[in-house]
Amino acid sequence: MDTIVIGVIGADVHAVGNKIIDYTLTREGFNVVNVGVLSSQEDFINAAIESNAKMILVSSLYGHGEIDCRGMREKCIEAGLDDIILYVGGNIVVGKQEFSEVEKRFKAMGFDRVFPPGTTIDSVIDIIKKDLGAIRSG
Repeated sequence: MDTIVIGVIGADVHAVGNKIIDYTLTREGFNVVNVGVLSSQEDFINAAIESNAKMILVSSLYGHGEIDCRGMREKCIEAGLDDIILYVGGNIVVGKQEFSEVEKRFKAMGFDRVFPPGTTIDSVIDIIKKDLGAIRSG
């Protein structure tokens, strides 16, 4: 069973979506380690190391995800998590910005998948399974 670390990064207290993601991933058979709200990059990374997670799924709803996520891939690599899959989603930037540009910036920061506001966890399950399957078969 694959382990996924989830949580809400930065000074963000949006707990409802986090609980929905936890419930849905657990229902789908994943082992979920939820670091909760108000979490630092280190919280996610430490949980991933302790649980031997294959993926970190970062949520941010208060608009400052871009600042909160900067340097996360580098910290993962420093911690020995070179192959960890990084997802981010929610309202991850301030204001209305063209999503294709936002996605480019987050991918340049090392995120494998970037999801726009309003994306449901149910709509991402197949992508998660595909990405985790690629690791197993790779």
